[in-house]
Amino acid sequence: MIQHLITLPVLIPLVGAIGLLLATGAGDPRRRQVAIGLCLIQVLVGAWLLVQAAGGELTFYALGNWQAPFGIVLMVDRLSALMLVLTATLSLGCVLFACAGEDTRGSHFHALFQLQLVGLNGAFLTGDLFNLFVFFEITLLASYALMMHGGGKERIGAGLQYVVLNVAGSALFVVALGVLYGATGTLNMADMARRVAVMSGDQAALVTAGALLLIVVFSLKAALLPLYFWLPRTYAAAPAPVAALFAIMTKLGLYAILRVQSLIFVDTPAAEPITTWLWWTGLATIALAGAGVLAARDLRNLVAYLVLVSVGTLLAGLALGTVEAVGALLYYLPHTTLVCGALYLIAELIGQQRGKAGTRLVRGRRLLQRHLLGGMFLVAAVAVAGLPPLAGALGKLLLMQAAEGATRLWLWPLLLLAGLCALIAMSRAGSVFFWASYKGEMSSGRVSRPQLAGVLWLLASAPLLVGFAGPVSDYTRATAEQLAEPQGMVSQLFDDPAARVSGGITVTASQGETP
Repeated sequence: MIQHLITLPVLIPLVGAIGLLLATGAGDPRRRQVAIGLCLIQVLVGAWLLVQAAGGELTFYALGNWQAPFGIVLMVDRLSALMLVLTATLSLGCVLFACAGEDTRGSHFHALFQLQLVGLNGAFLTGDLFNLFVFFEITLLASYALMMHGGGKERIGAGLQYVVLNVAGSALFVVALGVLYGATGTLNMADMARRVAVMSGDQAALVTAGALLLIVVFSLKAALLPLYFWLPRTYAAAPAPVAALFAIMTKLGLYAILRVQSLIFVDTPAAEPITTWLWWTGLATIALAGAGVLAARDLRNLVAYLVLVSVGTLLAGLALGTVEAVGALLYYLPHTTLVCGALYLIAELIGQQRGKAGTRLVRGRRLLQRHLLGGMFLVAAVAVAGLPPLAGALGKLLLMQAAEGATRLWLWPLLLLAGLCALIAMSRAGSVFFWASYKGEMSSGRVSRPQLAGVLWLLASAPLLVGFAGPVSDYTRATAEQLAEPQGMVSQLFDDPAARVSGGITVTASQGETP
């Protein structure tokens, strides 16, 4: 039975979502308990898979015992295990926060939340491009409903824009898949990798066109310039726990780019244009998002632009292409995701106690719990600006060290200036919220225990990633080294005995057979 645990990150939220939809007679306390329990179980399962992957084993699971490339294959390596743990950790904090009352403002919040986790976890596990598309769509369908949870003119308007752009992206995704399938005859990633490696002439040109179209689609999902203009308004309008969960959505686009680039297109004619695209658009995203951070007049918009700064930083690091750079960005990725998620939750708490002023950077009511909120805001601000001693500083330092030659002349100034912009903007916001707001009577609303638990759960990542910087950086570097050897994955999936012995592979079938 142990080999079937690879399916649990998909099955647990799927069964949970169906159960929550059908349990019409259950009250809100019961639903909340179930939702928290489901997220906690996913954290434990993700941690178990992370421990298994840390040993270097590459695990495949053939659903229905249909072996690749003919059947659906799930795959766990160091990268997918890391993303599963990150998603589960973020989701637990968001659900805890939502259980303070945000979940009652619309229908089926917890069921939709679990359905979105089905899509996210499935996308991180799948070894097939078509199923990657399917899980993308599951994620997006759930996010459409969550985005408009609770209604409101602004939320519905932003949600409509979000839907239209992602529907267009999905259409391009299908076209890209059609081009690649027509050229290679397969959509299994490992099988496509070995076929693309021996192509030339017109077939290679067709694969290059499909690859570039695919990268454009993933860049839209990751909110890379010039495809990011939808994100600030969308994330600012979403309910706080939903916006916090959306912090992982851009990382899903990054994951998809990293996966296909390192596995399928690493030594093909498409590699150079992909790298060039990621490098220059990543740098431009950092620059313009940094300007957006300074121009923001609302804390929610400010956090949205900070998400974009992190996207640009990660994709510029990916474009460097070295083991050191990929290891550094994988260390930085969990930190920025969890801290930005925490900032969305903190913004909601501040807005609740400021009355009509909300999260706008204007004078408003004096905060009832300014010491508590100020302490959490300070930790989050230091972390997101990349200041010592928290993990943001270490992650950026590792990225800067990974840059070599002329790339340093571009990356170093932009990273430092983006950090300075974040520091100035967060200092200004803190000054307005905690020092310059004495207008009117204090609000009676206090931070509830579930809200406090959700924020502290996410903020704890900042000191923990520093305290365990050695093991975490070792893991991310080993992940980068594993990604740098895609041929090992291809050989192992298609049952090369020599590769199995040297690679430490575990191949499992859905009936418990080991090929």
